[in-house]
Amino acid sequence: MITKSKNNLKLFLFCTLVLTVTETSASVFNNVSCTSNHTFTPNTTFDANLNTLLSYLSSNVTNNFRFFNTTSGEDSDTVYGLYMCRGDVPFALCRECVGFATQTIASSCPTSKEAVIWYNECLLRYSYRFFFSRMEEWPRHQVNIPLGDPVVLHSSGFYDALGSIFDELPNQAALALKGSNPYAVKQENASASITVYGLAQCTPDLVAGDCRRCIADAAAEFAGSCCGGSIGASVLFPSCIVRYETYPFYQHSGTSAPTMIKGSGNIRTEVIVIVVVLVALLVIFLCIGYCGFIWIKGRKKRKASDHRENFGPEISVLESLEFDFATIEAATNKFSEERRIGKGGYGEVYKGILPNGEEVAVKRLSTNSRQGAEEFKNEVLLIAKLQHKNLVRLIGFCQEDREKILVYENVPNKSLDHFLFDPQKRRVLTWSERFKIIKGIARGILYLHEDSRLKIIHRDIKPSNVLLDNDINPKISDFGMARMVDTNHIQGCTNRVVGTYGYMSPEYAMHGQFSDKSDVFSFGVMILEIISGKKNSCSFESYRVDDLLSYAWNNWRDESPFQLLDPTLEESYCPNEVEKCMQIGLLCVQENPDERPKIGTIVSYLNNTSVQIPIPLEPAFFMHGRVRRHSTEHQSSSGYSTNHSFSSSVNKISTTIFFPR
Repeated sequence: MITKSKNNLKLFLFCTLVLTVTETSASVFNNVSCTSNHTFTPNTTFDANLNTLLSYLSSNVTNNFRFFNTTSGEDSDTVYGLYMCRGDVPFALCRECVGFATQTIASSCPTSKEAVIWYNECLLRYSYRFFFSRMEEWPRHQVNIPLGDPVVLHSSGFYDALGSIFDELPNQAALALKGSNPYAVKQENASASITVYGLAQCTPDLVAGDCRRCIADAAAEFAGSCCGGSIGASVLFPSCIVRYETYPFYQHSGTSAPTMIKGSGNIRTEVIVIVVVLVALLVIFLCIGYCGFIWIKGRKKRKASDHRENFGPEISVLESLEFDFATIEAATNKFSEERRIGKGGYGEVYKGILPNGEEVAVKRLSTNSRQGAEEFKNEVLLIAKLQHKNLVRLIGFCQEDREKILVYENVPNKSLDHFLFDPQKRRVLTWSERFKIIKGIARGILYLHEDSRLKIIHRDIKPSNVLLDNDINPKISDFGMARMVDTNHIQGCTNRVVGTYGYMSPEYAMHGQFSDKSDVFSFGVMILEIISGKKNSCSFESYRVDDLLSYAWNNWRDESPFQLLDPTLEESYCPNEVEKCMQIGLLCVQENPDERPKIGTIVSYLNNTSVQIPIPLEPAFFMHGRVRRHSTEHQSSSGYSTNHSFSSSVNKISTTIFFPR
């Protein structure tokens, strides 16, 4: 009986362990800060001591240690280091997070003598100087999530709840230092439907007063973020962390660990035996239930993987963004026809309403789309890292069986081409709004090329991939088939040219060579289309040529730039702005990529009235007054000759290439 109970207990523990491992989430990276004024030479004693220290830290993450500090070396080559896991995360995730942190900090700060790295679940730091038990607030990092209902976020209830939480958390976190798990959490109702959750934690080597001051100073940083409408935010210091969200992000039970109570001497042996037998039977049933659940769950996963392909370890980073198919189906009324708001070669787009009432755009990729699971994974991972007001925001995704779905914020005014190329609706776009759209698109591309963590080449910049919000602010969308390119390369090359005729640069269309100047070319075409209200593929009878670039060049060369202007604008335009945009557009479509300006330069041209702009040369694909082809030759959407030998796609699938910085 005892042997059987032991075996059952072992089986139960095994099942529980499997279940725990299965549900463990990978750590979510926030930021790393490296010193540049204190560096060391590789392969020196300090370098060796640092490697030893990082090994100490990663190997000392056990079930007994969520915080650990140590040193390596001596004298001037001594390295001091520590890690701290967030008090509510499971130990398995703590171990995983510290492992990621030691690897990432070593590769991100290869010669820095001092660095700190923050994940959602842990922080890790090292230095050439002694910093144990010292409260330090620099360097620091802040993460804001500018989402949510503006009415709720700007209500007094939201601010009152946030203030109440962070009035108490400094003291609670300081008191928690004396316990075995030094962190503090608190929640407050902001309204009948919104609850705010807060967490604060100091490194346990601090004294209570320093901890209290660190948490209070970190919480004070929220004053700027909450007033901007942040539904959640984190402030990360080297000595403490604070965070709030409108969902229960922490795993806090609010109860202490169970303790053993000694039984009184008058309990009869028979009662003890009965209790032991009942507990053993309960363990058996629980074990069978858990293992059965795991087996069924594993079977479903194996069955789905035939169609899904494996996301790899990165899938857990995005678990908080993943929707199940049933939720998406309910949100779109089972993808009903009245909910459909767009259709293309990639599939269809539907308006959806999530259970919380939020309106979204649901992009359902067609089952015969060329975008496979790996490309879909890359698009999700890429967009999830992008945060800019001129980029469409990813809400989540779904991948079940053969379904691949992306859920975006709903941008009510549809795409730019919906207005620009419609004879009636383009009258809505005044020149001031068109100029604002040009500048907004430029800022979005600047973020993709230079300001994001990754260098991103979109490769399908066009009006149908620019959405307009209620205030006619542009948002670049459709980040499709992405893949890694060596960071040492300033350009890439592909045998699979995918994009849209009329917007491809000549080097990409002819030879598959792409760079940031490919996006600049596409942007130049768009500028000329926004000025004229005509597509690049349209014909221009008066000049006997059949592309917008040639028509614009002829007008520029003949010093009649306003001939290009959309007639619906009449006299309501700024001549200087029109000429400037036309000049920039022609500079962007130069045949030689080196002659095209970088997007940062273009943004400077658009925002500065005094800067000197170079004179453009003859653009790529210039027709030299060639007679227009017959309509039977216009079956392609290309704005140039259709007899080229290159292979390209006309399915309007967007394409994104990104270079890790």
